[in-house]
Amino acid sequence: MNEQTDYLYGRNAVLEALASGKESEKIFISFNSQGETVKEVFNKARVAKVTCSKLDSRKFQRLEREVCPRDARTQGIIAQISLVEVLSVEDLIKKSFEKAENPFIIILDEITDPHNLGAIARSAECAGAGGIILPERNSAPVTPTAVKISAGALQHIPVAKSASLLRAFDVLREHDFTIIGTDMSAKESYTDLIYEAPVAIVIGSEGKGMRPSLRKNCDELIKIPLAGKIGSLNASVSAGVIMFEILRQKTEAQSIPGESSSSSE
Repeated sequence: MNEQTDYLYGRNAVLEALASGKESEKIFISFNSQGETVKEVFNKARVAKVTCSKLDSRKFQRLEREVCPRDARTQGIIAQISLVEVLSVEDLIKKSFEKAENPFIIILDEITDPHNLGAIARSAECAGAGGIILPERNSAPVTPTAVKISAGALQHIPVAKSASLLRAFDVLREHDFTIIGTDMSAKESYTDLIYEAPVAIVIGSEGKGMRPSLRKNCDELIKIPLAGKIGSLNASVSAGVIMFEILRQKTEAQSIPGESSSSSE
């Protein structure tokens, strides 16, 4: 496993990083920044023994230009932090079973937009996903932008990378996961009752969808029916719709007396 060190910006994103226990090297705060959130950053940093450095406006603006995207809204706070611990697929699977008896995992096939990655990670964490698997190549990096868009979720949800998603499929199947792909030509609906066992949901890229090689190797294919003139949804929207349907089904199954995965009826 390895860690990616980068700069994180934004008050809530930095707070989430401190709360999650991720290692921070230093936090830079613009001299004029004030408010309860800024005080909370100082307090949490003190507890975590992370140095906070106040910079005058000129020095802070220079740091913004050097380490942040041009349109970044730093809100007067930038942290140098270890953003994400990247796991192996095996380790992510182990963590997913620690969280749930029948976990679900999200696989992102060539999602290249950091905004989509961040939005999917936020939905995944809120819906109780066991983790996210990314390809090592042709995938959005876990940048400060992605972490900020995720509202800190990428600090909490396990992330793995694989040189081959087909190999990741094999490893998942070794642990009794069913691989479910998303495809508009599928016959099955995302609302079908197919999520009781461990499942891995494959979300295709923003423009092309899943690669054909992955589509052929899925155990199930599902679609989200559309009623409008536009033929597809944004990848992060599709992922969110499916993940919260999984959460709905799992929640309802748990609330029905006598229902369990071991039932013989």
